[in-house]
Amino acid sequence: MCFDFLEDRPNQGRMLQAFRKSAPSRKKNFRLDQYFCQALISCPTVGRCILCSWSAVSPSTNKECSAPSLMNLPRRLSLGTMTVDTGFRKNPLSSSALRSHGSIEVKTVWILEAIGQAMSESLTVVHPVPFSIGRKAGCSLQLQSRTVSSHHADLTVRESNLLVIDRQSTNGTYVNGVRVNGFATLKTEDVVQFADVAFRVRCDDHATASNTVAEDVCDQALALVQFDRMMEKRLVTPFFQPIVSIDGSTIKGYEVLARSRMFGLETSAAMFGAAAKLNMEIELSQMLRWEGIREGLALPKGSEIYVNTHPLELGRSDLLESMRNVRAMTPDTPITLEVHEAAITSAPQMFELRKGLRDLNIKIAYDDFGAGQNRLAELGNAAPDVMKFDMGLIRNIDSGPVERVKVLRSLVQVVLDLGVIPLAEGIETEKEAVVCSELGFVLAQGYYFGRPAPPSKFIS
Repeated sequence: MCFDFLEDRPNQGRMLQAFRKSAPSRKKNFRLDQYFCQALISCPTVGRCILCSWSAVSPSTNKECSAPSLMNLPRRLSLGTMTVDTGFRKNPLSSSALRSHGSIEVKTVWILEAIGQAMSESLTVVHPVPFSIGRKAGCSLQLQSRTVSSHHADLTVRESNLLVIDRQSTNGTYVNGVRVNGFATLKTEDVVQFADVAFRVRCDDHATASNTVAEDVCDQALALVQFDRMMEKRLVTPFFQPIVSIDGSTIKGYEVLARSRMFGLETSAAMFGAAAKLNMEIELSQMLRWEGIREGLALPKGSEIYVNTHPLELGRSDLLESMRNVRAMTPDTPITLEVHEAAITSAPQMFELRKGLRDLNIKIAYDDFGAGQNRLAELGNAAPDVMKFDMGLIRNIDSGPVERVKVLRSLVQVVLDLGVIPLAEGIETEKEAVVCSELGFVLAQGYYFGRPAPPSKFIS
């Protein structure tokens, strides 16, 4: 028995419920993932995964075949609406074909991650190149923003480097806050901004083999089943990263970062990727906050705990309700709720959220400031307690252009004048820390001061 998921995400949840109800009678300790694997492997003619909607097509018969036949190198795999070649013919996702049956080729895949968007909507693969970006129809990436020009910019790859080329756009293309004059080379983790629409650059170097593609598809399916178990049993392992005074002398608090030992769900990105397919981003976000604060109670007394939100939670009454539950669990623990800067679209909404949090003695921080639209207007109407400056503004600030340093100094001063504490994210070197101190930052966070770790590491 197999189900095929629909594209409509609410229906996916109903499909999973139907799958549970229709499972055969089982012993008390029978696990959903065990039954899923049985259904996947035993289906005689259709190898269609109930959770990630893939099918295998045999090169000899051109008919769908069962999961074990995947190891016999089917001609192509379908994941949702995407067809991935496995080596018998030219790969549509690359300009080069795999050289032979069983050969391995290392490929660099460049990805744009929309800042502040839901995980299911945030990732765009840069392919094919040149990759056009603009407002008009026909662009490789069409951005529905009136500040973006019709043909705003292009992305291309030269000698394995990703380049952005501004096409004389009206409002400019920016890399880490610096306007592009002509073209610029992009690196992983850079923030590239087309007018007021921002993306973070990601890079995935991976080896592709005919059998590896099949395994990756199965891994995604199993990860979704694991997600169901993770939510039911709350099988997450929160890590904590120190937030320190700018000179590094004092730990002021810790940010909760989601981790798990579940296969395929080890990082927060993987967790929210799975949650998006099941329409459970909000439930996951609430659970991660609860478990993070619960585990954080083992940290030194008085430590401020910074917890995150998901963009879909803003504007919903259950966000404040979840924070009331957290406060009821630990009335005295200092807590700061982080809201992504790009997700802030309404000053009145943020004002109400800030008011409700202050009634609970919970602070608010705007995260990744400078990566999105730099919503300075909202600062005056709904100023946070802490402003976390995006790592894209901080990276290599010690060797950056003078103009970039001036802009950052001005932003820090505006934040200070509003009575908000500026925090520099992503500091990785002593030189970056020194410059950030000179610019007026009060708090800091980054690998230079401490990597994410379980709470036991911080208990003396």
